[in-house]
Amino acid sequence: MKFSENELFGAALIGFDMIDGPFLKWKKEFKDPTNLVNLDDFAMNFYLAFRGGNAGKKPRAILYDKFYIVAFPKDLELCCLFMKPQGIENNIKQLNKIANKITTEMEIGEEAFLPSEDSDEETVEEIKRIIPNLLSGTKMSTPELRRYFKLSNSQIWKVMSELENSKKVKRAEKKGRSQLWTAL
Repeated sequence: MKFSENELFGAALIGFDMIDGPFLKWKKEFKDPTNLVNLDDFAMNFYLAFRGGNAGKKPRAILYDKFYIVAFPKDLELCCLFMKPQGIENNIKQLNKIANKITTEMEIGEEAFLPSEDSDEETVEEIKRIIPNLLSGTKMSTPELRRYFKLSNSQIWKVMSELENSKKVKRAEKKGRSQLWTAL
């Protein structure tokens, strides 16, 4: 990572009290106040982000939209340097293209294992008729429905959104990252 001193806009030392937890010991801004981050409010978040987790699996830097933080632990304290990245937008755009390409490849690979007859109009209409009956009085997650009907992720979401728009199903709750559905 290339570093330029004019990227540095602030520093803070986050201490740790055995009773109260993380607290902001001191902070210093090196340039005009940028108001990118309110250190008083985020001291605990930064401390937990850099000090929490498994040994050896802790980040050294975290990149946000408008700034990034590099942290250096010492005993129970954490020294954070707040930086304003320069010229990173291009790298993020390139990484976004790579992520989209990988996602597309994974969806294509996932759909290769599905029978081709599932995509015809009659089958989709039959699935739309069955799902409200299946969800009557119960809740099922999107991944369960996808596997039950052997549909791709995009196919099941299309079916569920069409059923939701036609007021035949509704979102019951969210469990982890999965959406649970029930019939109306």
